[in-house]
Amino acid sequence: MIIAESTVVWMLLVFDAVIGVALVFGAKSQPFPTPAKRFGTLILIITGLLLLGQSAPNPTSLEAHLGILSVIGAFGLVAGIHHMLNTRREVLVAPMSGFLFCVGVAGLITKTWDDLTKLEHWAGFLALVVLAGGQTWLVFRGLLIGRLPLAWSQAGMVALHRGQLHGSHGAIECFEKAWDADEEHLNPMAYSALYKINLFLNDSEQAKHWKDLFLESGGNNSVAAEWLAAIDECLSAMGYTPVVAEEE
Repeated sequence: MIIAESTVVWMLLVFDAVIGVALVFGAKSQPFPTPAKRFGTLILIITGLLLLGQSAPNPTSLEAHLGILSVIGAFGLVAGIHHMLNTRREVLVAPMSGFLFCVGVAGLITKTWDDLTKLEHWAGFLALVVLAGGQTWLVFRGLLIGRLPLAWSQAGMVALHRGQLHGSHGAIECFEKAWDADEEHLNPMAYSALYKINLFLNDSEQAKHWKDLFLESGGNNSVAAEWLAAIDECLSAMGYTPVVAEEE
């Protein structure tokens, strides 16, 4: 190898730590931060164990480290893609896990390259191309697009049930992010929640602002009655008296 194996191992440890820290701190920007935070913490714990292993009489080999990255990355990909495409609750785990998986698999292929046959060389090359294409899609779909309006609405309702209106991941912050130009049916849901919350807080100016947006997007006819009732129920538990005639 051009670079000493021990140097590559230390570079991988730094890489692992960077991914773990990015997940833990990036989780704060997700509607539901728990998946990214837990996965990032898991990666940091494994990184710490591998770091301790470097001081052992028989330190962890490069192949073992790459194998661990591949397994963790594969696990994270399955969970992350599920959240990104199905539950749509967060978009950070999948691309970060993709980086781990790509580095692990590409490293294993490179490490055994000299022992492969010509056919295996072509198979390995095609595998790397597929990995690169897949990771590019994950970054584009997750980090660049990252559509989470539905998740922000869900997070807002969770915060409302807890009675948390202000602050990070409070109901107001979540509902203010719960809009999407491509999924316009979500917009009146957020507007109605913000209207009612600001009425409860006696902020007439903000209440009027969100009421106007709510009426422009269709008013009560554009939102399920169960949604409005759920908001009233949560606010009633905090002393709010629901307004009957809100639409006109």
